[in-house]
Amino acid sequence: MRIVEIIEKKKRNEALSQEEIEYVVQGSLSDEIADYQLSAFMMAVCFNGMNGEETWNLTCAMLDSGERADLSGVEGVTADKHSTGGVGDKTTLIVAPIAAACGVKVPKMSGRVLGFTGGTVDKLEAIPGYRTDIPLGEFARIVNAVGASVISQSEALCYADKKFYALRGVTATVDSVPLIVSSIMSKKLAVGAQCIVLDVKTGIGSFSPKFEDGVKLAKKMIYVGRRADKKVSAVVTDMEQPLGLAVGNALEVMEAAEVLKGRGPDDVAELSIVLAAEMLLLAGKGNEKRCLELARNALKNGSAFEKFKAMVKAHGGDASVLDRKSGLLLSPLKREIKALKDGWVRRVNAAELGKAASALGAGRVKKDDVIDHGAGVLLSVKRGDYVRQGDTVATIYSSAISKLNETEKAVQDAVVLTDVEPEKKPLILKVIR
Repeated sequence: MRIVEIIEKKKRNEALSQEEIEYVVQGSLSDEIADYQLSAFMMAVCFNGMNGEETWNLTCAMLDSGERADLSGVEGVTADKHSTGGVGDKTTLIVAPIAAACGVKVPKMSGRVLGFTGGTVDKLEAIPGYRTDIPLGEFARIVNAVGASVISQSEALCYADKKFYALRGVTATVDSVPLIVSSIMSKKLAVGAQCIVLDVKTGIGSFSPKFEDGVKLAKKMIYVGRRADKKVSAVVTDMEQPLGLAVGNALEVMEAAEVLKGRGPDDVAELSIVLAAEMLLLAGKGNEKRCLELARNALKNGSAFEKFKAMVKAHGGDASVLDRKSGLLLSPLKREIKALKDGWVRRVNAAELGKAASALGAGRVKKDDVIDHGAGVLLSVKRGDYVRQGDTVATIYSSAISKLNETEKAVQDAVVLTDVEPEKKPLILKVIR
């Protein structure tokens, strides 16, 4: 079997066999398949896609490339949540503690920044001392003792996916549906939670710009999950504008902490409650109405915030920074972006702001780039707000004056003003159970 022939076959849009897919995945772990050949394979998949059987086989090959977490010692029902990637999406930091506060155990393996979307692991590492790379045994112990644990992808689990994941972000293959499905679902299955809730983003700031593409992606992931005997549901959500106001690692952690304290942006709180309630629903904690009530109460009474701090402490992090609104260090240089005229905010372009935050230092252009945890964009407006000329619409943070200069106009252009008040759009577009 030769990788060139497999690439050629997929280039001709022919279905690959289980053996061929397993060969590609195993070959990626050795010197047998070079990065440039793996990149060519991913681009062929990106162009021509995969059918359901190919996607299932790719997911299984990813899953079998590493170990699986042992959650046998975890008491109670386990539930996981995953987002397909969005700008300003810090819901994991809120959802996991809510679910844990309501009696569901949450073992969560998260990724790093990919393309213009943020990564939960990078956000957590903005907290001084927080260890995301811990042994799987310790991971299971924290889940059992605290109720939730969020770690980085272990070297031992889905080892091949780490290679694919890193290359996708630098080869323009991030938005390939089969690659998204196999990456997400192999990790979900490797962690081993009984229930899986998927937050599928759609809109310009996601990898599924069209609503119908988001629904298609959601159904493919549900298909894989159910085939693996998991309880799975998906919430399709709007990502035309960033979620919340903060885009950047430390900024997003502080915003998440504010939501957990009962403050913070309404859209972040709304989505977090819906996702947490969906986890509770799958875990058998009641009907939909009851689960929404439980999730809201966990935010209102502070129990979710206490769970978050307990999780941070269990991972070696300094939880005291979460009690202060400005507890995390931001990049030393900042610049306010002003409105150039009066008007209604018609659009806040999530994709452009995600790219701007990355350029400021919050993301990666190359897979080995070092993150500036204090860099990013802090919005002052959302779609539908009215501003006057000279009002601050955003503040950008970086450690380099050149990066501020390079991104100022992009942030300015991302906030589009109009003379007519825009229609409100829903955040939750569809729930698929």
